[in-house]
Amino acid sequence: QLQASGGGLVQAGGSLRLSCAASGSTFSSYHMGWFRQTPGTERAFVAAINWNGGITYYADSVKGRFTISRDNAENTVSLQMNSLKPEDTAVYYCTAANRQRILSISYNNFDYWGQGTQVTVSS
Repeated sequence: QLQASGGGLVQAGGSLRLSCAASGSTFSSYHMGWFRQTPGTERAFVAAINWNGGITYYADSVKGRFTISRDNAENTVSLQMNSLKPEDTAVYYCTAANRQRILSISYNNFDYWGQGTQVTVSS
């Protein structure tokens, strides 16, 4: 089970930190990721991190502004979002993929999804 939190309303240029708490399985058995979705669009890749934190991937639109990290001792993955823009407004979803697969940014590669947390960036 994945429980995302930390969303909210922020002005452009501000920061938010999303967190996702995992329960029910061995957290280090999974690669973790964040996707986002706006109404009428498909869920889009944001960032991913492999099972031990040694590999990270980012969408071009967030590189240099967002940082994904994980704490396997605490069973959490975080997304630090800085220099937020109005186009970052979306529902953000935490997701997990079995580490037996190579880390991928593909939506179809992920097995479990959290409930989503709303991020709204005002101009």
